[in-house]
Amino acid sequence: MQIEYRKLDRILPQVEKPARYMGGEYNSVVKDWHDPAILTKVALVFPDVYDLGMSNLGLAILYDLLNKRADVLAERAYSPWPDMEYLMREANLPLYGLESRHQLRDFDLIGISLPYGQLYTNVLTVLDMAGLPLLSAERDATYPLVCAGGSAVLNPEPMADFIDFFVMGEGEEVMIEIIMALQEVSHADRPTQLRRLARIAGLYVPRFYAVSYHDDGTLAAINPLVEEAAPRIVKRIMAVLPPPITKFIIPFVDVTFNRASIEIQRGCTRGCRFCQAGMIFRPMRERPLEQLVRAIDDVVTSTGHEAIGLLSLSSSDYSQIEPLVKTIAEKYKERFLNIGLPSLRIDSFSADLLEMLESNRKSSFTFAPEAATDRLRQIINKYISNEDLLKTADEVFSRGWLLIKLYFMIGQPTETDEDVREIAKLAKQVLAIGRKYHGGRAKVRVGVSTFVPQPHTPFQWAGLADLEDIRHKQELLQQEFGRNKSIIFNWNKPEGTQMETFLARGDRRLGAVIKTAWEKGSKFDAWSEWHRPTAWQEAFAHHGLDPSFYAQRPRPSDELFPWDHIDVGVTKQWLLDDWQASQNGETKEDCRENCYNCGILLAFKSLRANIPPETWKCPPPSKR
Repeated sequence: MQIEYRKLDRILPQVEKPARYMGGEYNSVVKDWHDPAILTKVALVFPDVYDLGMSNLGLAILYDLLNKRADVLAERAYSPWPDMEYLMREANLPLYGLESRHQLRDFDLIGISLPYGQLYTNVLTVLDMAGLPLLSAERDATYPLVCAGGSAVLNPEPMADFIDFFVMGEGEEVMIEIIMALQEVSHADRPTQLRRLARIAGLYVPRFYAVSYHDDGTLAAINPLVEEAAPRIVKRIMAVLPPPITKFIIPFVDVTFNRASIEIQRGCTRGCRFCQAGMIFRPMRERPLEQLVRAIDDVVTSTGHEAIGLLSLSSSDYSQIEPLVKTIAEKYKERFLNIGLPSLRIDSFSADLLEMLESNRKSSFTFAPEAATDRLRQIINKYISNEDLLKTADEVFSRGWLLIKLYFMIGQPTETDEDVREIAKLAKQVLAIGRKYHGGRAKVRVGVSTFVPQPHTPFQWAGLADLEDIRHKQELLQQEFGRNKSIIFNWNKPEGTQMETFLARGDRRLGAVIKTAWEKGSKFDAWSEWHRPTAWQEAFAHHGLDPSFYAQRPRPSDELFPWDHIDVGVTKQWLLDDWQASQNGETKEDCRENCYNCGILLAFKSLRANIPPETWKCPPPSKR
């Protein structure tokens, strides 16, 4: 049933950015709800504000993929900003799909994107405003199925109470398998539907697993309860990346990343020990240069975008990056197409690449050294010498750029105050180079986040730094930077980092904490103005749990993690060996040069035969 347009029309003039809630954007797809050919209706939800959700590439890919099928209808929904939420609740308006304004309750499947854990309370808001019971166990087949995918669900346990099934890994192939399975069991009861879905590789149905704990609160076991439930859920990967999406929806309001994003490769071979994405998106696969050039032509034609982001975990590691940028720059020279490389490594950056990006000099360059001392870079396995960084800064500033952004982390294993002071020292050296060319117009933006020990990484055995230690190091940097207006220093609140950590590392017991925190007003936890630390503290206390048990506590090598039944292809033993190597300051080369047998080749051996040699970037057999 469609929502009442008159109610919506009355409240839209009262909210900030009413275009967030109107739909009708250029390139959006509106299908006939009464078309008998349509067998499955899917609501794709990003549980944050429209401005952020419209920049989410994963959701855009699935929207395009599903709407290309004649038997599927896919629409979008986002979390309403608090002003809109209040008015919708007051007017008794349920959450709806933007394309047709049908309420979410009318869809067959609600697919939620979860790239990070701070969205969990927003998921509860979405379910509640859609008129669904929050708990999966309380939803029968009269309600839509609720699934979730994204990086955060590779530890699905904190949200296991609320989600019917999780999608592990890449969604392009498995989403079609889900649609076909749902069409088989569309009239069945909920247990039958979920048993059918549990047979699909890469899907995790939490209610089909029993969880037990030791007396000390650590996890004892996660055991399957039905024959369809696999003991280990192996992530899905695409053997060959499909052509990139090009028909992007054009929003009516300014969004976080107002550009078209083209994923040039997926995965990374660098092995940074803190980086979850570098582990979970293995193996590394490239898209062919010719395919990317055609895609950019299509994007410009179908959207009119004047900025293209070439996305990758490390864009300058793409083997054809210079020919790609040169081709685009020459082809669109008269149209001044802005080419964005949002993720660059200093050690794979070149002056030639800078020359090709000359027309972009009014923007900024971003680099992420993560640490400022050689010792700490060896610990985290991201060795970039200060000499190379300063040389690169000179190349950038000398060609007309006025701003360089540097990203660091504090709270990393074995870090000292001296390591922290070196961050300020290095930033000042970069600024000095900028002033040599531009005087007072040169700027350096320093973003300092706090290390979060993420699942499926070598650092998953580490603990989050003590909150007072984090505050001390942030204050140390503030003192070092002083009143220098040419250095813009940004940091995040320690309480927010602790929340990020316990949500990332939690077990199934955390579901009750999330629900209670939400009932106490927690929402938009990634936004500092809405984060409610007191609500989370009260929720933990109410359930007799301690956030530091999940966040600050280092883990012994033999502990069973809540995510150990999720197989991302990289073995736990390899991660443990690399964790121990980090304690000795041992580094590993780029694994395109030297294979360290992380497990990914063995886990996906059957796929390797289908992957063209030029796109698979693991080392050749002679180097293994």
